[in-house]
Amino acid sequence: MSVNWHEGDGCQGACCLRVSDLGVTVEGRTILQGVDLHIHCGQIVALIGPNGAGKSTLFKAILGQQPHTGSIQFERSGGKRARPRVGYVPQSPAFQRGEPVSVLDLFAAAISPWPVFLPVPRSLRDRVSQCLARVHGETLIDQRLGSLSGGELQRVLLALALEPLPHILILDEPFSGVDVEGELRLLRLLDELRRVFDLSVLLSTHDFSNLCDYADKVVLMKETVLKVGPAREVMDSPEFAQVFHLRLDREGA
Repeated sequence: MSVNWHEGDGCQGACCLRVSDLGVTVEGRTILQGVDLHIHCGQIVALIGPNGAGKSTLFKAILGQQPHTGSIQFERSGGKRARPRVGYVPQSPAFQRGEPVSVLDLFAAAISPWPVFLPVPRSLRDRVSQCLARVHGETLIDQRLGSLSGGELQRVLLALALEPLPHILILDEPFSGVDVEGELRLLRLLDELRRVFDLSVLLSTHDFSNLCDYADKVVLMKETVLKVGPAREVMDSPEFAQVFHLRLDREGA
């Protein structure tokens, strides 16, 4: 079935995303089963798990791109009934360094019907600049996509996902190809965005080094949800040790 967004219950007027008993089967193979997840607006929630655990499939289900069983509910504060806007940042695409496409070209094609072969008018350029300002990336507007660093490209893709402003922001492996300094900048930016715009931020990662500092909740997955809680609680759990065949010391992760 497709995503069926409707009002949830039990949050006493708070804004939240609730996934209940979600299952996905593809060509007779179970990808996800019995997935339960509850996220409040303003939270950063990190999905962790091995490759093939179903994290990207869960994202596709929330985005409405993957048929599933179970339910996905979104509840707006004040009892407002509306389908939520979902912003999505995919795993970083690769751009050749010699490609002439600029950040401005990408935005102009994505957020407007303006023909890409014509010069971008001032009004549209100003709109793109405003989009980039949300991620402090105005100076990137004329840069070629192939010349951007991993962190700069993530910033551009994030700005694109924020236009229009979503209720839920999903990032699939946002730290892939980003150096340590760039990762910290991106984490600080996500923290700023969730506070300023009251976003639910849902991301997947294989990097546990900063989970305790930025994630309000960590979800350990392997075809289903094995453990949910604060980062340290999840990483100290028997479930984590069984999935990753390791235990992290108190100073690590």
